[in-house]
Parts: sequence; C-alpha cells; structure tokens
Amino acid sequence: MSRPDRRPDPSNPAREVAVRVLYRVLEGEAFAAPALDRALREARLPARDAGLATHIVYGTLRHYPSLMAALSPLLTGETQRKTWAVLLAGTFEKLFLHTPTHAVVNEYVNLTRSARLGPSGLVNAVLRRVEAVSAPSHELPEWLANVYAELFGQQAAQVTASLLQPQPLWLSLSEEGAKLIEEDGGKILRSLDEVDEVELPGSLRDSPAFTRGHAQPMNPASLACVHALGDVQGQRVLDLAGGAGVKAAMLAARGADVTSVDLLSRKHEAARANLKRLGLQAQFVTHDLRRPLDVPKSNFVLLDAPCTGSGTLRSHPEIKLRLTPQDVTELSELQGRMLPNAADLVEPGGVLVYSVCSVTPQEGPEVVQNFVNVHPEFMPEELPPLDIPVLREGPGIMTVPLDGVDGFYIARLRRKS
Repeated sequence: MSRPDRRPDPSNPAREVAVRVLYRVLEGEAFAAPALDRALREARLPARDAGLATHIVYGTLRHYPSLMAALSPLLTGETQRKTWAVLLAGTFEKLFLHTPTHAVVNEYVNLTRSARLGPSGLVNAVLRRVEAVSAPSHELPEWLANVYAELFGQQAAQVTASLLQPQPLWLSLSEEGAKLIEEDGGKILRSLDEVDEVELPGSLRDSPAFTRGHAQPMNPASLACVHALGDVQGQRVLDLAGGAGVKAAMLAARGADVTSVDLLSRKHEAARANLKRLGLQAQFVTHDLRRPLDVPKSNFVLLDAPCTGSGTLRSHPEIKLRLTPQDVTELSELQGRMLPNAADLVEPGGVLVYSVCSVTPQEGPEVVQNFVNVHPEFMPEELPPLDIPVLREGPGIMTVPLDGVDGFYIARLRRKS
C-alpha cells in the first residue's frame, strides 16, 4: 500500500514573503522597497514577522556576493530561479543571522514543499552543507569597489562596511510629529541636519505621525540638497526631475512656491497624494528635461538629476547587482544634457543646485565641471553649513555615506547678475 502524502509542516509566513520578494527583485521585475512594502501590506504580518521578512530581503541583497560564493560550489546543472531565492534566503539566515542549522533547514524545506518552490531534497542537502567562504568584505562589484576606494581613501573600508548595515528610519518631523512619535511608543534616537532617526513600535504607514501628515521619510543627505538652495521662504522654486515630490514637499514646508517638473505624469500623482497628506501644495509640469522648458525663470532652481543611485546602496542594495559602468556613462550623458536646460531657467543672480544620489565622479563633479567650463556665467560657491560629513569634490561636495547617511553629490552654482 502506498504511503499517503503528508502535508508539510507550516513555515513562518515571513520567510515566504521574503523569498517571493527576493525572486521578483533578482528577476529584475521590481525594486526591493516597493515590492516588500506591497507584500507586507497584503500579508498583514505581525510587526515581528514583518521585521524578519525585511531583514531577510535586505540582508540577502546586501550580502549577495558572499552568498553566491558559498552556494555556487554546491550546485551543478540547472537550478530553478525560485529555488535560488530559497537557498539565498536560507543561507543568509544560517551564515549572517546565525539561525541554527536545524531551524533553517526545517523552515526552508517546509516552505519549499508547501509553496512549491523547487525540490525540497536539494534545499535540504544544500542548506545542511553550506558554509561561509572567503569573500571580499565590501560585497561590491570590483569596479564599484574601486570607485568607493578612490573617493573615500582611508575611510573606504568603513564606508563599505556601513553600507551592509540596516538603513535607519529617517523622518523629517514637525513638532507635533515628534510628540506623536513618543506618544505612540516610538523613540527619537538622534537628529542630523533637521532629520530624526526614529524607532517605531509598528509600521510607519500606520503611525499617527505619518497618517496625520507630520512625518516625511527622508535621508539627511537628500534634505541637504534642499538646504543647499538657502532661504526659500516666499520664493518661487523650480524642482526639476522632481520624481515623487519629496523635495518639493520639503521646499513647500519651508514656505516656497514650488513648481515640480518630471517626465512621468504618474509620479505627479504620487507627489500630489503625499502633499495632500502633509497639508502642502505645489504645481506640477510634465516635461522631458532633455529639451528646453518654457516656464518663467526663477531665482532658485534645483535639478536632482536621474542617476545610478550608487550612493544609496544601504537602502537599495539591489542596485549593485544590476549596475554596470555603461549605465554610469549613459546617465552622465543624460545629466550633461539636462543641466544646461536647467541653467537656462535661472534668473541673473539666482542659484542653481545640481545633485545626484551617486558617488561616481562621472555623474557628479565631472558633469558640473564640464558645464562650468563652457558656461562662465555660472560660478560655483560654498554651500550653506551642513550637519553631515562631506568631502570637497571639484565644484561641489560629496556627502559621506556613513551611519545611515546616503552618498549625494551636491553643487551650488550662482548665475552672474
């Protein structure tokens, strides 16, 4: 008589969420942050399980090179891509979270069976045998590791190690927001350049500070781009390549009359929704900034240009798995086309701030230096004081991506009167 099939033991649902998100990210179908956010909202996991899923997804992506080095010798032939996601997540737990081997094997074998993610026997054998191997500590492609090494010198090892740590929750808070955070059982751990690192007991989206419009997620380096403009109270500001409008919101909160410009109208929809939540307003224009823009000139123009995101690897670790030197070249060419069109919108005597969340020299100092070489009417000038570590790089500064701060290149240019 044949033995009846036994239903697999249940696994922690956090691990299934993590594996399915990892599969989508590694397939190039999605970025980690929106994919995980959506998956967690649909799964409605308790806070502790949501935290585990988040830790597995981001930890696996941050340590992907080491995980692949450990797994590859144990696998021959074709392995299903979903099975790879299972093995990567399980290996991360075993090698970096130090979850006991028997627990890792049981959880991921049961998950593989119940969710039909591949051959459970293979998962069992590999997760029992996998061990750490010698791998570069920076967990970066060699070409990108060289960029970090050349830029940050003696600090490079500290910087790249910092990129492997979980990203803090940074919030720009009103006074009421800070009060609501503490009343809800959260903690404000530190403040940096008008942004607070916050610890919450649950989801940000469900917190009173967020739902009542008193909290805006934003990295201190990103807010530094807004600070670079100076005092914008009562001034008309052009926010170019404004994306989802986070910088537009911060400018509006500082009393500016903001017009945000982006290529994609769907980003304006997200920006409007966010501004409504915050009780703020801005105008929106849909335009391709590779072409001149027909709007009135302004004394304050911010171009936060599309870039590789190579300064945001702590919060977007999947970028390093996709990025190539060719991408850097293509984006620097795009930035070089956009910057003169942004400059045309600056009134005589006005200020133009150029920024990118990238650490590559091609996208930052080289773009700006090439521009000022052929536009002598624009002169680089010092940024207002910033409360974050920076390096002088060509006509601007680079924020140092340590302790949760992203790497941004920021240049402030003054048009001659």
